[in-house]
Amino acid sequence: MLQWAYQRNILLFFDSNNYTHTAGRYECLLAVDAHSQIAGDKATLSDLKTMYCSQNDWLFGHINYDFKNNLAHLSSAHSQHLAFPEIHFFCPQTVCYILRGSAQLIIETLSTQSPFAIWQEIDAQIIEEKVSSADDIRFQKQINKEEYLGIIKKLQQHIKDGDCYEINFCNEAFKHDATINPLATFTALNKRSPNPFAAFYKLNDQYLMCASPERYLYKSGNTILAQPIKGTAPKLAIPLEDEMQKTSLSHSIKDRAENVMIVDLMRNDLARFCKVDSVKVTELFGLYSFPQVHQLISSITGELAADKDLFDALRMSFPMGSMTGAPKYIVMQLIEQYEQARRGLFSGAVGYISPDGDFDFNVVIRSLFYNQKTKYLNYQTGGAITADSIPEQEWEETCVKALAMEQIFKNYE
Repeated sequence: MLQWAYQRNILLFFDSNNYTHTAGRYECLLAVDAHSQIAGDKATLSDLKTMYCSQNDWLFGHINYDFKNNLAHLSSAHSQHLAFPEIHFFCPQTVCYILRGSAQLIIETLSTQSPFAIWQEIDAQIIEEKVSSADDIRFQKQINKEEYLGIIKKLQQHIKDGDCYEINFCNEAFKHDATINPLATFTALNKRSPNPFAAFYKLNDQYLMCASPERYLYKSGNTILAQPIKGTAPKLAIPLEDEMQKTSLSHSIKDRAENVMIVDLMRNDLARFCKVDSVKVTELFGLYSFPQVHQLISSITGELAADKDLFDALRMSFPMGSMTGAPKYIVMQLIEQYEQARRGLFSGAVGYISPDGDFDFNVVIRSLFYNQKTKYLNYQTGGAITADSIPEQEWEETCVKALAMEQIFKNYE
């Protein structure tokens, strides 16, 4: 199905990888070709609302982290190597999906082809598997270890000075002149690191290969759900040691503090567009395991207020607190001051809005980004910095999070 879609200019694919511990409707969901679209650095959520209300159809797309400049009147001065617009949504020509718990592929299309003819094209595809034209792609860190440790100490001084109490600090790794097969790269990444919010996105010459474990925001009826992740520990090969690792993470004062600070922030965000007294923390410090890491996930729910809509929910909660820290406005300024690369789509969101007004958006992390025109390949990793953070351990956490993205290019056959 993906190989068939890959031949088009625009596609967005989501794979739940058979996870059932989180709310969701689809095992997989694919949108192909743009019947209509809205895009650009000047586009707004009001424009998106107008488009949705005029069509009442599927919308798929993304919101860059840098869209916060539009929402919070901030700016980004770092250079832009990738060309994802700050916001882009499209009404697809064709949608294919498998509902959760089903084995039936459903194809909906506005094209002149019948769904059965599309299925025949899909069934006839030959899969390409080679990831890279090079035997080994090695990434260069934007900020080296020594610089990184020094910046963490500076951020902790901001915390001690009362400027903020948690900040998500990220570092870019990049490769110039990289020639890869984006679809085969995503397939390899999704195989090595299958996560519940995986996504493959092609927007002309721009590619996202995403193995995200994190949901940003979900709407079903009038119910809103946010599920921030904060608190990470690497998985260990020896089962007994790994169980001890999980127990240690679950009881870690530092990691629980990271998590609860963002839960408090997300409760505040949801309260801006949900009914009074409807915002609840339905799970706090849930321990979940993924292919490379264990993580603490909390769930916050609320009921959408009568005078608010899904676009208010996005506008009043973006960017997600797990990727900024708190208080949100000041830490976004500190992120711009201390990070040395523009985030772009990293730590933004990709997702869909259904014809009935429900939506689901992930957090774009554990992701590779590729500009096919300039052959620029990168990823970013980071973590939450608090007063109790140990700089050396924060560096190691970024390396653990990068592991799957690095490994797929080494000794790949």
